Amino acid sequence: MTLLFPLREPESQRERDEAIMELALRQARAAWEAEEVPVGAVVVRGKQIIGRGANGVEALKDATAHAEMLALSQAFAAAGEKRLVDAELYCTLEPCIQCTGALLHARIKRLVYGAADPKFGGVESLARLLELPGLNHRIEAVGGVLAEESAALLREFFRRKRAKQPLADAPEQIPPSSQE
Repeated sequence: MTLLFPLREPESQRERDEAIMELALRQARAAWEAEEVPVGAVVVRGKQIIGRGANGVEALKDATAHAEMLALSQAFAAAGEKRLVDAELYCTLEPCIQCTGALLHARIKRLVYGAADPKFGGVESLARLLELPGLNHRIEAVGGVLAEESAALLREFFRRKRAKQPLADAPEQIPPSSQE
């Protein structure tokens, strides 16, 4: 487990969310460098990172190997528990229906994500699973944190894939011309 903010605690919740989302963006760039769709996730409990995940669908040949699922698995192992009560999951992309269901089962307290996912999003875009009546657990969800950075990374990845350009290294910053 890695300690968050060893030098200075962020002054606001927004500053904290953005700092942790930067860590999720690092995971997304790692996915890119593995030629995976660049999505990253980090699970935090208190002041510790207990799980990280970079999309691994291609490498693992497993359609369920989304960044969130891999981060949750690592967090379960680190915590030694089947529930992650009081944990937060940060993801660069709105979790899909599968991952949103897993977050509910894991009893995640809070979800913070970057870009919305109109095709598969299970929080606000395609479905609103966290709002279903009858759920015995509620998750606080905050979307749009570093959304443009997350979306730009995805757009550039798919632009290069469609153009059959080499992916090379994931860019730290997407140039403005790529954000059309």
